[in-house]
Amino acid sequence: MRGRALKLSGPRRLVGDLMRFSIRVPRVTVQRQMNLAPLLQARMAQQSRPSWTVLFLKGYALLSLETPELRQAYVKLPRPQLYEYPGSIASVAHERELGGERAVLLSLIKTPERRSIAELAGLIEAARTRPVMEVKEFRRALKIARLPAPIRWLLMWLGLNLGRPRGRHFGTFQLSVYSGLGAESLNPLTPLTTIFNYGPIDDQGTVTVRIHYDHRVMDGANVARALERFERILNGEIAAEVSGQTETVAVAGAVPGAA
Repeated sequence: MRGRALKLSGPRRLVGDLMRFSIRVPRVTVQRQMNLAPLLQARMAQQSRPSWTVLFLKGYALLSLETPELRQAYVKLPRPQLYEYPGSIASVAHERELGGERAVLLSLIKTPERRSIAELAGLIEAARTRPVMEVKEFRRALKIARLPAPIRWLLMWLGLNLGRPRGRHFGTFQLSVYSGLGAESLNPLTPLTTIFNYGPIDDQGTVTVRIHYDHRVMDGANVARALERFERILNGEIAAEVSGQTETVAVAGAVPGAA
């Protein structure tokens, strides 16, 4: 049977380049079955419910704030070493329509640990809905995708192996989930130190959460402890912030002078 050759689009070249460097990372996975009933209840009490993506993103940023290893990266320049960032930069994967093709593009959110859930929701919504070429990270990536392969590979290698530019251009951790489609990825790849994801969340708040990490930077026991702390952050600080939104609305709607 005779088929046809299809030229690689810019987004497909970007994914190929990303995989070229991701497969070189010695990545290991640790997962934990979490019970997020307190967070589930806090979320269900909201008239406008924040997305699970936003809640996990803020929780992981807080986890990274108190877990230095999650803010570190293995770099090769000027010599092999670990580079630690003072804060996190989240890399979030989005599926966008571009030229009649579904393309996966990455947006960056600086210091998500300092932002409110509402602000994070707005940033993610903007990356999902604004015209593709109006999002800075998308526009830059697609511009690089037009360059010859050797130049793209050199730029990516330099960007990933110089500490400061690495965080600015690639982020410190990545989030990529398909739970909204009823599926989950068991082996996502990224050149970053960690990528985390989670599966579908049931009616009792039970969910499987995974951290896929660069073994050159940290060890499995550290990640296991981090996942335990992650669960407590989601049911503690994040649930409290979500519940606080209800209190804020109630106070804003109160009649002055009323008991």
